[in-house]
Amino acid sequence: QVQLVESGGGLVQAGASLRLSCAASGRTLSTYNIGWFRQGPGKEREFVAAITWIATTYYSDSVKGRFTISRDNNKNTVYLQMNSLKPEDTAVYYCAARPGSLLATMTQKYDYWGQGTQVTVSS
Repeated sequence: QVQLVESGGGLVQAGASLRLSCAASGRTLSTYNIGWFRQGPGKEREFVAAITWIATTYYSDSVKGRFTISRDNNKNTVYLQMNSLKPEDTAVYYCAARPGSLLATMTQKYDYWGQGTQVTVSS
């Protein structure tokens, strides 16, 4: 069993940066693939970024070039650095974990989820 806790959200102006953290307990994250997802008001949860256990990364087109996902296995934590934030990035951001070697972008492929952290970007 893996417990995930997100932190680092907040209210910022457009163009600002935030770094989200996803801290794990219960098991080491080193053999899990981790994804970041977000859910805006009235929208479905959507894929943002993912990192495999060997640190291969993948991004949605909407955040590519602005967001960076990384992991620190020593701290059992995955990060999402978000730069040049836009109002359309406003959402609750969730991290999720799945075992195995394959990267996934669908919510159904992930077994463990955090409770989410709110990111609000004002114009």
